[in-house]
Amino acid sequence: MPDLVFTRRFSMGHRLIHGASESCALPHGHNEFVTVRLSPVHRARLDGQGNMPVSFQKAKSTWHRFVDEKLDHALQLAEDDPLLAWFQAHEPARAQRIVITPGDPTTELMVCLMMAKLSAFLHAEGGLLRCTEVSLQETPTNTVTFSGNPDDLIPAVRPPEACWWHRADMSISDI
Repeated sequence: MPDLVFTRRFSMGHRLIHGASESCALPHGHNEFVTVRLSPVHRARLDGQGNMPVSFQKAKSTWHRFVDEKLDHALQLAEDDPLLAWFQAHEPARAQRIVITPGDPTTELMVCLMMAKLSAFLHAEGGLLRCTEVSLQETPTNTVTFSGNPDDLIPAVRPPEACWWHRADMSISDI
């Protein structure tokens, strides 16, 4: 069966405090595009009736809801960023909209976290599809694409089951 590929656009803000560049240390934003490739876990001949392993609507609905409701217009911060403590102390409701990452929320890290999160959703929805590739376009000239096991690259800060990116829920942090 053919792969399913779909793209979603979202706006985000972040800052990189661990040495990327001085301009990236200031909070700033991007309009990003995330493209995912899903493959059937078991390839089979199309059935001559429905002719799809899962409808496009079913395949993308949870992922699109996550991108639209949790990633769009969210702030991405490293778990040791002092801004996070400020938000928790002064604007706790807004702190709930912060995507918290193990280290700087670079595009390289975010593409891996997104793949892990989407994989958790797909597994919880019956495991008929698997995510084989995620591309994250940060700017029109900068895109990061990942295929493989995201756990091979994501910093091991705590057991995987304790990390938001491995849970099939709408969480974006572990606080």
